[in-house]
Amino acid sequence: MAIVLLVEVLAVGILVAPLRDGIGPLPESWVLTLGVLVAAGIISTEASLGVERVRQKSSDESPHIDLSSVWAFAAAVLLPGALASAVALAIYGHLYARVWRHSGVPPYRAFFSTATVVLAVEAAAGVTELVAPEALFHSIAGLGAVVLALLAYAAVNMVLVVGVIVLSGPNRDLATFRQMLFCGDEAVLEFATLSMGALAAGAMAALGPAYAVLVLPPLIVLHRTVLVRQLEEEASVDGKTGLLNAAAWHARAGRALRRAEREGGHATALVLDLDHFKLVNDRYGHLVGDQVLAAVADAVRAEVREGDVVGRFGGEEFVVLLPGVVGEDGRAVAAAVAERIRKRIDSMCVDVLDGPVPLMINHLTVSIGGATFPRDGADLGRLLEVADTAMYAAKRAGRNTVRMGMHAVPNGPMVPRPTPYRRT
Repeated sequence: MAIVLLVEVLAVGILVAPLRDGIGPLPESWVLTLGVLVAAGIISTEASLGVERVRQKSSDESPHIDLSSVWAFAAAVLLPGALASAVALAIYGHLYARVWRHSGVPPYRAFFSTATVVLAVEAAAGVTELVAPEALFHSIAGLGAVVLALLAYAAVNMVLVVGVIVLSGPNRDLATFRQMLFCGDEAVLEFATLSMGALAAGAMAALGPAYAVLVLPPLIVLHRTVLVRQLEEEASVDGKTGLLNAAAWHARAGRALRRAEREGGHATALVLDLDHFKLVNDRYGHLVGDQVLAAVADAVRAEVREGDVVGRFGGEEFVVLLPGVVGEDGRAVAAAVAERIRKRIDSMCVDVLDGPVPLMINHLTVSIGGATFPRDGADLGRLLEVADTAMYAAKRAGRNTVRMGMHAVPNGPMVPRPTPYRRT
């Protein structure tokens, strides 16, 4: 990919430039500062070796925030850019040898990740050099420079990593990029890690490099806390679609419904079932079917709000809770959301990999049933029962349609519908 090559070439160029132009004026005790930062980075990795290996293996198609950026950012604040990049290279080289290689991370990914860190370090160092070193931790201007350096580091690193993840994935659009960049806990963890780096730099500048040791205990605890959160999140997520699994959806939707009940609000449950999906698995295999399910999950997510609760119940069945759909028109609003989902899936063309032969799955359709709270039921179980009945009413009406409520359509024979999945 061109952007990956460009990032790597730019990082190499920045590393080589000081050999020609020189590093410039060096701060006092720079050798000790450099050595302490490299040693602290190696010690923190070794102390959390098992945790980091589990975290690395568990992370998949999302930015992996390794906590070594504490020391890389501290180096960017305390040292010239060239020396700070040397610290980053030493720390991340050790990280690859001890964590990434054992977790199956290919060398090209490790090289790109290190290149993004080098660019982020250089950007942060360039900002802090705008303020005199003696004023960096003793003035409002210095505080502003550190904050701007933190933002520059985070922007360069996160934008490059998230950009490559999005460009290499199935949904190459701005909405996906924005969601991965700003939503979720990864951005919060990045800023928390960089803030620890700023505090470490301040302590080392004011009290001496040896005070970096005080950052190690909270950093090791943070490693373990992040792992627990990551494992809890994985336990609630469906591996094929990235949506909530059935148990997690029930728990979260139940909380949302109880909140609506306390506040006198409304909500709508939607049950979605892909039509004739078994034929996809039978004709092309379950691996292709899994890719189609993931594409459908993305389509559903794109048509609902951030606070709506979306999950996969298993097989080809999905479920959505829309809290806050209020008033007499609540059913119409929910039906409009369901209709948007239906139309989006009906217009999908899913390009999937099936060995050397390109494969496109199109003419996917979905039947959707809905039920509103409190009109159709006073608890989540009853809502799902009514929505499921309405979904089967949509099947009987010919599939690829939406039905809402307990009396969606009268019972009748199911109308057959062609299933033109095709290979191209």
